[in-house]
Amino acid sequence: MIEETHDTQGWDDGGEMDHHFVLNLFIAGASSNSIRAVANLREICEKYIKERYTLRVIDVYQEKSLASQEQLVALPLLIKSRPYPERRLIGDMSDTQKVLKGLGIPGE
Repeated sequence: MIEETHDTQGWDDGGEMDHHFVLNLFIAGASSNSIRAVANLREICEKYIKERYTLRVIDVYQEKSLASQEQLVALPLLIKSRPYPERRLIGDMSDTQKVLKGLGIPGE
């Protein structure tokens, strides 16, 4: 599992990160779809929510217990757990506008 944290923003008065995104991307090894999904999602995060996200890339072949807990139906699968509501996106994350909409981020 690879974890990247980009959270240089300040904490709010309630002790929680203001608008901090927690993203879990489940992939199937080094398949072409998995590699594309990771690259596309990193690019989107750096452009639209820079310094306000934690991205965990989880290979289901190496982390089988995490994969079974989330009841995955297809891969690659992105789960946005914060901010609420939780959302799930399937695919290689190549359609930037659909990913932004799924994450609840205003597009261009």
